[in-house]
Amino acid sequence: MNYPLLDIFLTTMWFFLWVLWIMLLFRVFADLFRDDTVNGWGKAGWSVFLILLPFLGVFVYLVARGKGMGEREAAAARKSEQDFRAYVREAADTGTASKTGTADELDRLAELRRRNDITQEEYERAKVRVLA
Repeated sequence: MNYPLLDIFLTTMWFFLWVLWIMLLFRVFADLFRDDTVNGWGKAGWSVFLILLPFLGVFVYLVARGKGMGEREAAAARKSEQDFRAYVREAADTGTASKTGTADELDRLAELRRRNDITQEEYERAKVRVLA
């Protein structure tokens, strides 16, 4: 069996490039179907293009819509962060003083305030509710 070191390296490189391309193809499809600005016919057209000519389709998609991919990803991350913060604020506002001790609830609110998950005003409002 004669398989030189350079051949092993090239085989490994081609394998990882192939895996990278597959990941990129899935990312393009995910971006395409998550984008609300593209109508059904547009998604169908891009899908056919990506299936029939996958290499060319991915590269054309990245050139044509690549900048938007990053913007949509950033917008989704911002929305997720806002939803999380809204949930934390709602949980802090409703409180669960009846289920846990008042001291525990105040400690939890103080921790939320220390991490800047809630504003000082929200902290004061929740504190008044817990102590009421």
